Amino acid sequence: MPKHIILDTDPGIDDALAILLALASPEIVLDGITAIHGNASTAQVTTNALSILELAKAGHVPVYKGCEIPLVQPSLLSPETHGNTGLGYANLSAPQNQARAQHGCDYLIEQIMSHPKEITLVAIGPLTNVALAIRKEPRIVENVKEVFIMGGAIRHQGNTTPLAEYNTYVDPHAAHMVFHSGMPMTLTPLDVTYQCIFSKRGFGSIAEN
Repeated sequence: MPKHIILDTDPGIDDALAILLALASPEIVLDGITAIHGNASTAQVTTNALSILELAKAGHVPVYKGCEIPLVQPSLLSPETHGNTGLGYANLSAPQNQARAQHGCDYLIEQIMSHPKEITLVAIGPLTNVALAIRKEPRIVENVKEVFIMGGAIRHQGNTTPLAEYNTYVDPHAAHMVFHSGMPMTLTPLDVTYQCIFSKRGFGSIAEN
């Protein structure tokens, strides 16, 4: 049976590829995307997610706008890495679809509570949406099937400070809440991501699908 996932993301060049990879993977059903501040503003990454989905002819996948700022500290975006739009030199068409009216955190709660032990949450941006969803409905901790998180620097120096990885650094308070929540969690830290090379062969596979 395919795995149903919700992707919590801030696309972002790297996260744009993650969306395309999810869509091209037959073992995955992408149920929805929740957008979060990070590589660009929440408004911009929401637009990016919609444009990427339409580029991939997957406009049926719903997109929900999430939190616009971290829980406590000021916002920190990344135009020096991802450009002003978050997608580097890519120039995608403006999306025809719009984000759904429901807040991304409420969508996470609704889907996890409506489908207990069925939803896999994949969080590859700052963890503000996930932390706020836990705060609003703590029962999602025991009802989510599993959570995969891209974040942290364990056996590698950070990419934002000598000790800190970007996603965790942007909202460390949210990361603390999620890491200590008790969710069934798999963490993919920075040292692992640096070992995952996106090859021309892999890109060709995505393009074919």
